[in-house]
Amino acid sequence: MTVKIGRQGNILAEKVLYVGPIFSLVQQKIKTPDDLTIQRDVVQHRPAVAMLAMTSDQQVLINVEYRAGTNSENIALPAGLINPGEDVLAAAKRELQEETGYVATNLREMTTVTSSEGFTDEKVTLILADISREMLAAKHFDQDEFVNSQLMPFTKVKELVQQGVIHSAQTVSAIGYYLAFMQK
Repeated sequence: MTVKIGRQGNILAEKVLYVGPIFSLVQQKIKTPDDLTIQRDVVQHRPAVAMLAMTSDQQVLINVEYRAGTNSENIALPAGLINPGEDVLAAAKRELQEETGYVATNLREMTTVTSSEGFTDEKVTLILADISREMLAAKHFDQDEFVNSQLMPFTKVKELVQQGVIHSAQTVSAIGYYLAFMQK
């Protein structure tokens, strides 16, 4: 059986409802590939990166940070927005250093994930990066950001994912992708 994927709809009309620094909200009238005419509200989100940054002895760099969407502190991999015109790997290296002070080496793109295709076009590219406890630089938080970073054994991170303590979609995806396709 052949599965058809990637066919696009035809956007017949679009009305911008909100424009912000990270995302916009638009209302679209769409003719789908199956010839249906639908109306949807779509969050158009700037692309982002999330980094599975590890030391040579399998310590993973994790962040504990307050997140407004859940109104709580969460454990997740370091992540951030890609600046317009910026390369994915350059964004990953920059964001990692800005948030954590760690300078990444040997960055590799794993895959790109989407979070909820039903209402957002957000794409997060997952990056595997090597880090060293000796290669640190100054942190540069955004004005409204404070991140607590720490190293944690990979086995502990995997355990916290399994227990549902870590539930960040990009973190769960990066750990799963690494285990399935990249771990030696």
